[in-house]
Amino acid sequence: MILAVASGKGGTGKTTVAVNLARVARSSVKLLDCDVEEPNAHLFLRGDPLKNEIVTLPIPEVDESRCNSCGECGRFCQYNAIVSLLTKPLVFPELCHGCGGCMRVCPQQAIRETPRRIGVVETLQADHITLIQGRLDVGVAMAPPLIRAVKARLGDRPADALAILDAPPGTSCPVIATLRGADVVLLVTEPTPFGLHDLELAAAMVRELAIPFGVVVNRAGSGDDRVHRYCAREGIPLLAQIPDDRRIAEAYSRGEVVVDALPEYHGLLTELLASVDELRTTTRRAPAPTPPVRERM
Repeated sequence: MILAVASGKGGTGKTTVAVNLARVARSSVKLLDCDVEEPNAHLFLRGDPLKNEIVTLPIPEVDESRCNSCGECGRFCQYNAIVSLLTKPLVFPELCHGCGGCMRVCPQQAIRETPRRIGVVETLQADHITLIQGRLDVGVAMAPPLIRAVKARLGDRPADALAILDAPPGTSCPVIATLRGADVVLLVTEPTPFGLHDLELAAAMVRELAIPFGVVVNRAGSGDDRVHRYCAREGIPLLAQIPDDRRIAEAYSRGEVVVDALPEYHGLLTELLASVDELRTTTRRAPAPTPPVRERM
């Protein structure tokens, strides 16, 4: 099972839920921190670093001696990463998605690809948890290529093996890149007006991707019941409520896993993991819509 833990906004407790679900898993689990702009799952896991792998993106390089300024490359690129205004093409590496299309449409075969570093993928082993996280280099504009590199480290897994994807907050392209291919999504929210607003956005996103999903309310008791009423009205499974317990915040501030610091929460997280698996097996997943050209690149 591939479980993605997401949220419509930051600060809801998404990483807390993801790390604790990995901790209560009974067998080996892969935890992928796909929030590559600010990974933080490693702060809660003490383990041995296994390897660091540099990730690159293929960027076009123009051989001006062969280029005739036809402009085919610029007309093909939807991101304006290569532009030819009746001159030799100009390449803007920060905009390039590495699709290789400009090289393929060039009639003069004047374009080749060169690797450009965008970040690293780090692997750490902490007991039965294998943490795989991406770390985007400073100044790199696009996170999805590195997120896809992190997910590629899932490798061949048994059908019943558990992988947990800790998604970036929000509903933008990095979140879409994380959620694609997940079997089920867990949306973490809080019982506040802001929590409800961003939950509605996140729910609409997951429905568009046609992935089964449920909701966890974190810091329950600190706000009102508007999130509960929304879930009931929309038929969204409310899988768990984590109380507004000061001790959880204190454990978090010390970099401790909640179920280790407060064993009484072990049962709640174990039941949540079982509920997620039941949701996956009982909900018929609709075929996902074909992504637009921009998303495929």
